[in-house]
Amino acid sequence: MTITTAQSVVNHWIDGGPYESTSGRTADVFDPALGTATKKVALADKAEIDAAVASAKAAQPAWGSLSLARRQNVLFKFRELLEARKPELAEIITAEHGKVLSDALGEISRGQEVVEFACGLSEHLKGEYSEQVSTGVDVFSTRQPLGVVGIISPFNFPAMVPAWFFPIAIAAGNAVILKPSEKDPSASIWVAELWKEAGLPDGIFTVLNGDKEAVDGLLEHPDVAAVSFVGSTPIAQYVYEQGAKFGKRVQALGGAKNHMLVLPDADLELAADAAINAGFGSAGERCMAISVIVAVEPVADALIEKITDRMANLRVGDGRRGSDMGPLVTQAHRDKVASYIDIAVEDGATVVVDGRDVQPDGDPSGFWLGPTLIDQVPVTSRVYTEEIFGPVLAIVRVSNYEDGVELINDGAFGNGTAIFTNDGGAARRFQREIAVGMIGVNVPIPVPVATFSFGGWKASMFGDTKAHGAEGVKFFTQLKAITTRWPDPADRAAHGGINLGFPEND
Repeated sequence: MTITTAQSVVNHWIDGGPYESTSGRTADVFDPALGTATKKVALADKAEIDAAVASAKAAQPAWGSLSLARRQNVLFKFRELLEARKPELAEIITAEHGKVLSDALGEISRGQEVVEFACGLSEHLKGEYSEQVSTGVDVFSTRQPLGVVGIISPFNFPAMVPAWFFPIAIAAGNAVILKPSEKDPSASIWVAELWKEAGLPDGIFTVLNGDKEAVDGLLEHPDVAAVSFVGSTPIAQYVYEQGAKFGKRVQALGGAKNHMLVLPDADLELAADAAINAGFGSAGERCMAISVIVAVEPVADALIEKITDRMANLRVGDGRRGSDMGPLVTQAHRDKVASYIDIAVEDGATVVVDGRDVQPDGDPSGFWLGPTLIDQVPVTSRVYTEEIFGPVLAIVRVSNYEDGVELINDGAFGNGTAIFTNDGGAARRFQREIAVGMIGVNVPIPVPVATFSFGGWKASMFGDTKAHGAEGVKFFTQLKAITTRWPDPADRAAHGGINLGFPEND
């Protein structure tokens, strides 16, 4: 598959094929490891938003009426194509996001789990049936598609996050309009081409590139029934409120500040490995990254020593060269993340490892910032309270388990957290007491498998329905209850007459 060449324009995908933008607006798309713009992406205007929605609306009724068996055939074909070609997609992701190839392949595989879940969606679309709830009356329920649904996805997982939503939405009979991040849009076009090859009808999967105008267009358009969003908390709240204002069903997943509580009895070798993997994987640009280690004394010094030893062996560089960690996505984001190191110093914290000193295996113009470790971070510091979204790992020391739990529960976010301990009683108590949506026990990144649902609490989640799993099926379908009476011909005379009273069971 070919997406674009250098300095070409990534256009939309509407009505089953490339759709050349006439908006006159574009944005640069960078290769973060080179620090140069390699292409541009079109930014949709109102006419293009309307064209995308009109195409999806026209195509959806036939797809929604198609048998589950035929829809599943397309899903199975898509899954097989994705399995065979995902190295192609990984290269596209690395070229625009910057994460290393192995990490890109990992995110595709996690998204593929949702595709596989959706292949068996007929099991989850089964309704309920109650016979003879009243004399001669039966009641049953069905789940039916919503119609046209929008997905607004972030830059950090250009393949996995959209795949949290579109496989279930499509399998359930909806038409999908995906608005990817303008920072790395090509992965979405590649996925659209794959759907086309799998036999998905034109108009059922649309890619609408754009910025805030495209976001607002989906939120306000009367023919878009629902919107799924992943991004920062302020934008998640905006999407939720605007979507609700215009009568949409909305699930908006926001930001995070994930803690890892390390108890004195923990396996510190395991905890140090986990801190490296969860803190610096994908350059910390993960909503499930561990950004704060809450060390219950007296383990902090020993744990820091083990983490520091491991950090010294991390290779930062171009993701196509076998590095452990790549660059950040843009120069502006790199500079914002680096600014938190200065804030830490001003607030009295100790910078143990300064990522600004990194010597990368890559072009000097790349957006480089190495893994950073900061100790003695005050809980009043912005380094602690704000989502940094980069390879900056903070250490906060507490005296006991109770102080650690109180610290985590007092935070504004509630996305993910982890506890490292060999005490089963402490772990069980933690998973009951902690006010966070996803919990790991000796697991640093507790992202649930596709059969369960993904989503946090508090400022990390707006809306009542989480991503994929049973919650995802509920979000992309509407429940219909049907009450029937088929009188026996022999008893028809007994049920005649007019009765204006409220129906009663008998």
